Amino acid sequence: MRVVLVSTYELGRQPFGLASAAAWLRESGHTVDSIDVAVSPLHVDVIRQAGLVAFHIPMHTATRLTGILMPRIKEFNPGAHLCAFGLYAPMSAPHLRELGMQTVIGGEFEPALVGLADSLASGNGSGFSGVSLDRLQFRVPDRSGLPPLHRYSKLDVHGEKVLVGYTEASRGCKHLCRHCPVVPVYNGVFRVVQPEIVLEDIRRQVESGAGHITFGDPDFLNGPTHARRVVEALHGEFPALTYDATIKVEHLLKHDELLPVLRDTGCLFVTSAVEALDDRVLELLDKGHTRADFELVVERMRSAGLALNPTFIAFTPWTSRESYAGLLRRLAELDLVDATSPIQLALRLLIPLGSRLLELEDVNAVAGEFDSRSLAYPWRHTDPEMDVLSKRALHTVWSGQKERRSRREIFAQLWELADERPFENFDLLPRAAIPYLDEPWYC
Repeated sequence: MRVVLVSTYELGRQPFGLASAAAWLRESGHTVDSIDVAVSPLHVDVIRQAGLVAFHIPMHTATRLTGILMPRIKEFNPGAHLCAFGLYAPMSAPHLRELGMQTVIGGEFEPALVGLADSLASGNGSGFSGVSLDRLQFRVPDRSGLPPLHRYSKLDVHGEKVLVGYTEASRGCKHLCRHCPVVPVYNGVFRVVQPEIVLEDIRRQVESGAGHITFGDPDFLNGPTHARRVVEALHGEFPALTYDATIKVEHLLKHDELLPVLRDTGCLFVTSAVEALDDRVLELLDKGHTRADFELVVERMRSAGLALNPTFIAFTPWTSRESYAGLLRRLAELDLVDATSPIQLALRLLIPLGSRLLELEDVNAVAGEFDSRSLAYPWRHTDPEMDVLSKRALHTVWSGQKERRSRREIFAQLWELADERPFENFDLLPRAAIPYLDEPWYC
């Protein structure tokens, strides 16, 4: 069976989902072509030869782009079986099926994808469709046929551009944050990828030029012993290699003894989904931390010599102009302006199918009917001026990034939108001192 794996967007990363799927499919004897349309042409001739076209859908933007691309795939190859796999696939299954997607696979997708290809090759034409959380013995991702690393997002550290690899040491999450897209699929379950698989995947990316690795786990410290084993082995083999990871505020406090370990094994920065500085909002989102916890983490991270990259949901049904201005002010006071990607100060709460946000009366009171085009429940703030501010903030960020303004310049513009006064002169660190990935988008 000739299988074409398609990625539409993966945050500027070389798509791990395609590489993992390719390894399993090739091991089973299938011919695999991988296409990442974020950085490469569609390759119509390859599509026309496929018996199975499978789209990896790890995030919301990728899901919407898949919906846009599907009609072209059906036009080029009306006989191909269409499949969606990945985190967002089951959440968007009704919409995807309306567009013509025949199989939808979520969770630990690799065996089901192989089973589907095997069935199609034998003429059966059917396979598993749904979510599997089985424990897997993973295969080393096969990145052959993917665009080289230099086509993807790079690390900017002290003005130097470094090639970035990407891997995953675990999937799912132990936690049930109300707004998180992982929860409807994994519901508190997480699965580790065997350390030898993670290390071999990294080894091959280093051979391809990677000088930095992003661990894409929903939370790197869901399994702290596993994470420590991986990074210590990694540093032992590649002492000059750096990395970054995503870790909850709650885990950064609970496992603060690991902060020196992260630093000493090459961690440059940690991304943490702070989401808000309002304790009521944090409680509604079921984040498991408070504003005081976040501020303590900032202090401990700095003491450990680690940079913190906070992310936020700036606009929620509970955001006021005062709370938004307060968020900006506190970030400036904590000297986190340059550490915060501007898009984080313009993101609006997303309510996808299956979201636990729909458990909240406050959300149901402002949410409309599900919109199949945006793949979310649209909502309006009870104060129309906040919806206007939200749109203006997003426009400010987009235009600022298009014009290549610095994070500090964009922050100053957002400050003036919220506070209606010029940005105050805080004593901020030089920008070059803070490492960051140069991909501006997030979800």
